[in-house]
Amino acid sequence: MARMFRVLGFWTLAIALMAFAGDMYEMALLFFIQTAVFFLVGYLNFTERAYLMMFWGYMVVAFLGFTYWSVFEMGMPL
Repeated sequence: MARMFRVLGFWTLAIALMAFAGDMYEMALLFFIQTAVFFLVGYLNFTERAYLMMFWGYMVVAFLGFTYWSVFEMGMPL
């Protein structure tokens, strides 16, 4: 399970580099931070249950943040 967090770190690094190349610096910074956290957590050797709880916590926070941003910050088209 720890290897999966390193894989997530690889993909977030790829997204961060593409965002940086596309001059989307805020998005790139967000994904660089996620990359660092994923790689750090991937090498801490927690139990599988702890990794699953962290992953689901991350997913809840990410989906709530995405939903908030897309509804309240972007606005609804009329």
